[in-house]
Amino acid sequence: MNILDTINFGTKKLKQKKIISSRLDSELLLSKILNKKREEILINLDQDISQRCFSKYKDLIFRRSQNEPIAYILKKKEFWSKLFFVNSDTLIPRPETELMVEKLADIFKGKKISILDMGTGSGCILISLLSELTNSKGLGVDISKKAIIIAKKNLRIHSMQGRIKFLNKSLDSEFYQKFDLIVSNPPYIRSNELKNLKEDIKKYEPRIALDGGNDGLDLIKKVIYKTKYILKVKGMLALEIGNEQYKKVSEILIKKNFRIEHTIQDYKDNIRSIISTKIGN
Repeated sequence: MNILDTINFGTKKLKQKKIISSRLDSELLLSKILNKKREEILINLDQDISQRCFSKYKDLIFRRSQNEPIAYILKKKEFWSKLFFVNSDTLIPRPETELMVEKLADIFKGKKISILDMGTGSGCILISLLSELTNSKGLGVDISKKAIIIAKKNLRIHSMQGRIKFLNKSLDSEFYQKFDLIVSNPPYIRSNELKNLKEDIKKYEPRIALDGGNDGLDLIKKVIYKTKYILKVKGMLALEIGNEQYKKVSEILIKKNFRIEHTIQDYKDNIRSIISTKIGN
């Protein structure tokens, strides 16, 4: 069997399971098995592959046909033009989150600041931000020990050990410094809406990183409350939020002495992030 036949086989299997990106996923999974870049296999479509490789490929196609996210199968996801190691212990980085990183990198360009990333997951936000803010340092915390293992792996991959620390720590813990910038992409989906998520999300991504409680605001409120005590006056809080949460979250921020500075819309024109300044204690 050659590469073209193999890709066609995988595409057909995934199409039967209504996987929208069936062709692309088939190509990516074969490039993983052959340990070659996708572009490389696409210019060698008549190259034969071994029965052993085909058997491994079929296993991966089966996993994808069960809606397992391609990022978890490949164990990598691109974010901010970097490759991050991911598995089912962390959320998969989303393109919308890059919009918040872009805005913050622009606001703090050339400055020397201290950053705290609450609920850091794979560490992609903090590592990406600090790749731009080369004079700055950061701390990433997460309640999940397994997520911190992933974040530390990404820290080594991107060679930022001297500038970032990742700690297994809850928001209720003591923090022994104040920060110039706090960023967070907390769980913000209402508990009763989790069942409506797409199969690949609800079956595979960690519930702890999705479930925002009855109103979706449990963790957002906790982050804002904690930030009040560990953010410097005139420091900034950048929060990713869910659809239609802007009104409630902005009310909580204003009540806690924050001033809304910027809102960031996602690719569907929903307000996805709020950047605010602490204006008093």
